[in-house]
Amino acid sequence: MIGRLNHIAIAVPDLDAASATYRDTLGAKVSAPQPEPDHGVTVVFVDLGNTKVELLHPLGEGSPIANYLKNNPSGGMHHVCYEVEDIIAARDKLKSEGARVLGDGEPKIGAHGKPVLFLHPKDFCGTLVEIEQV
Repeated sequence: MIGRLNHIAIAVPDLDAASATYRDTLGAKVSAPQPEPDHGVTVVFVDLGNTKVELLHPLGEGSPIANYLKNNPSGGMHHVCYEVEDIIAARDKLKSEGARVLGDGEPKIGAHGKPVLFLHPKDFCGTLVEIEQV
């Protein structure tokens, strides 16, 4: 059901410093910051050719990344994102297998402009999983 790894998301306390690390130290292609107010984050994409790293920084008071950084002040891996062909079919299959879909269970448009859903980390070896329709 899942396709390729779309990205790994890393929550960071300092978006400029994290961007500089990937750009200057590692020599990666780094995008400009992109505010995503519907998700409470500002994102920077690090293009690795075969996949991406998504740097996440809190945007606004209710940001889920702000809570993550309270518990992990240095930052850390937040989630992995896998591609799926049909997000509704994937959601329904996952739910029928007992996986918990976070939120109201309806896809939202993610930072790539495509429908996304998040799956409970307790159902996936302690890792928050995002699925994104290709």
